[in-house]
Amino acid sequence: MPEVLDLTFFLFAIPAVIFAGVSKGGFGSGAAFAATPLLALILEPGAAVGLMLPLLMLMDVTALKPYWKKWDGPSAWALVLGSIPGVILGALVYRAVNPDVFRVLIGLVALGFVAFQGAIKLQLYRPSGRRMSRTGGRIAGAVAGLTSFISHAGGPPAAVFLLSRGLDKTTYQATTVVTFWAINLFKFMPYAFLGIFTWQTAKADLFLIPFAVFGVWLGVWAHRMFSDRTYFALTYVLLTVTGIKLIFDALT
Repeated sequence: MPEVLDLTFFLFAIPAVIFAGVSKGGFGSGAAFAATPLLALILEPGAAVGLMLPLLMLMDVTALKPYWKKWDGPSAWALVLGSIPGVILGALVYRAVNPDVFRVLIGLVALGFVAFQGAIKLQLYRPSGRRMSRTGGRIAGAVAGLTSFISHAGGPPAAVFLLSRGLDKTTYQATTVVTFWAINLFKFMPYAFLGIFTWQTAKADLFLIPFAVFGVWLGVWAHRMFSDRTYFALTYVLLTVTGIKLIFDALT
């Protein structure tokens, strides 16, 4: 973190936090991770991750109210239970493994899933119509827990599972909200133990709280304004951008 929270910091941090809030509040959290790479342009990667977690937790709590009990319980449980070993593994390997490895892998998963859905739309492939099982959800949750711990990039693996479940847009959104509320809670103590939080990141978070809340409510409003078809089209676009951005960040 910079010793002084100057204009440059806020020019990057405010848009990043608002964007993450909009994604959290209305678009399945899939692109909320992008705030971290943006902040990493001006901060050390560890500082960017530590800065964002308390704000993401605040966004989770803010988004819980408009989506309360609108989630799909079995899908959420599968992801949350699966995320526990993923978070534990993330804590164990955080200092040892290059985060770029995880960025490439999850980026490929995100792009592969969008390509798979595109093949279905173009009738290049006809699926059996079976939804991804809860076991698949637990696997997706483990990947989400791991990648979320490393770089807050748990949205794409969760989306791969949830988009296969045939949920309507509000159920999908509510399920991501409650899922990442739990995952981010799981991450808090390991982050503190590893020294990822600092007094400087806490100070910066205090200034950014209003923008985090504003972003969530802007996302909730946008969620209500779009139809299911438009909503999921935007979700796939965000998933594509997310995948490309992750791979680009890793390779550059």
